[in-house]
Amino acid sequence: MNKKQGVIIVVLLALIVCFGILATKLNADLDYVAGNDMPNGKSAISINDSSKKNSSSNFFQEQQIIRDNKEAQALQTLKSLMDDEHTSKEDKAEISKKYSKLALAGPKQSQIETVLKGKDYEDALCYIQEKKVTIIVKSPKELTEEQKKQIQEVVMDVTQIRDVEIERKE
Repeated sequence: MNKKQGVIIVVLLALIVCFGILATKLNADLDYVAGNDMPNGKSAISINDSSKKNSSSNFFQEQQIIRDNKEAQALQTLKSLMDDEHTSKEDKAEISKKYSKLALAGPKQSQIETVLKGKDYEDALCYIQEKKVTIIVKSPKELTEEQKKQIQEVVMDVTQIRDVEIERKE
């Protein structure tokens, strides 16, 4: 197996994981729309009127879906450019590098979010750009310097990127 085939396999695995996560989240949203929360004694109408906590959780879920959709569209666009016969070899090589970076960013984002949730953050959202990582965590109060340092360490362990922007959402 050559390097190109290895990259293709990794990209396909990343896409499978992303689509699996997306399908899980979409199916959960469909249960909500269908009113399948009835065993809990809540109707779809009462859920819509529930507290700020629910809307904040929805924010994180919606942003993850939006991020995943944008990444999937970008990957598809890059793939079509790589497959275009009018694209030069030099451009294809550059596009291939961008494609690989973007395809590998998805699992890293998920890994960072999972680790942060394991460190007692209720929810987290991660965006990896080329040389910067933006983290949004759900926290009822301002983050301490120790918490910020902990988040930066998690990002550094996964991505090796030092420039970390941390935001808090209630």
